[in-house]
Amino acid sequence: MTVRIVLADDQPLVRSGLRVLVADHPDLEIAGEAATGAEAVRLAVDLVPDVVVMDIRMPGMDGIEATRRITAGAGTTRVLVLTTFDEDEYVYGSLRAGASGFLVKDMALDDILAAIRVVAAGDALIAPSVTRRLIADFAGRPAAAPRRPARAVEGLTEREREVLTLVGRGRSNTEIAQDLSITVATAKSHVSRLFTKLGARDRVQLVITAYETGLVGPPE
Repeated sequence: MTVRIVLADDQPLVRSGLRVLVADHPDLEIAGEAATGAEAVRLAVDLVPDVVVMDIRMPGMDGIEATRRITAGAGTTRVLVLTTFDEDEYVYGSLRAGASGFLVKDMALDDILAAIRVVAAGDALIAPSVTRRLIADFAGRPAAAPRRPARAVEGLTEREREVLTLVGRGRSNTEIAQDLSITVATAKSHVSRLFTKLGARDRVQLVITAYETGLVGPPE
């Protein structure tokens, strides 16, 4: 199945580079390009792509608001933010807006393509190193977003809390299985139940919940 992509970035050079890269992969297709958040929203509605690769800093409507509008719609389009983490203080906002993950622009191009495929398949992408930096950055700005009350996770079993904590630390299903001495299939089952119980769209939202409810704190 071909993954249909909309590229949303106000830098033509970035869009051109990704377009050339995607052209060499028959399972990926550029369905459209946008230079503003408003254009990205319009294309998401008109073209219903599988993934929108979204910049954050764009003129007019920024990528965060565009992401919020796209993910709030009735379609199945998912958003993958592509930005510069060290300079962009709005990454956390993009995840809260419903993005299924984010990348930094200095990543290898093959890694970007792999991330697009992961997001299109219904998973989320958030590297452990980026997770730690995200939590540390957010912890330094407590006014950035309200914390959820601890009762938000009261309905979880002790094992599910353990799994949520590990997800919040950026651990993969395989790593969770190793840490808890369970099978990978069991780890996947626990994560699936967390999606249902917490009303989470993907792993990124589980990470946010783990931090906001105090299960995970900034790294020491």
